[in-house]
Amino acid sequence: MYNRILVAIDGSENSRRAAEHAAMLAALSPNTSVEILYVLDFERVRTDALHATGSDDLHIDRKKRLAPIEGAFEQRKINYQLVIKHGEPGPTIVSFANRGGFDLIVVGSRGLNSFQEMVLGSVSHKVAKRVTAPVLIVK
Repeated sequence: MYNRILVAIDGSENSRRAAEHAAMLAALSPNTSVEILYVLDFERVRTDALHATGSDDLHIDRKKRLAPIEGAFEQRKINYQLVIKHGEPGPTIVSFANRGGFDLIVVGSRGLNSFQEMVLGSVSHKVAKRVTAPVLIVK
């Protein structure tokens, strides 16, 4: 099946569903390794920092967003590694995926910023066009 799966997430409901699907696929083979990539978008980090009362609030909010995603893998006893990168989501995911030698990239169909998606195109579309491995887009 797939030996190395990358799941790109942003904490949205669609990325949670993508993680659930990736966990189901990873559970089919005991040798599958999974990396969860969470990209901290500069614009989103700046907005979150302006609305938060302190850095602890930012950390707690991020943990809350990631908990159900990590839970999808923990529940099935799948080993995974969480990788956090800073940058623009599309190019950061593409660069990480193309350097990582993954057999499959799993992303949600829409992320947290629908206005940016409407103007610039979705992150999942950018990833599907530029990544060399197969891409599974989960609705």
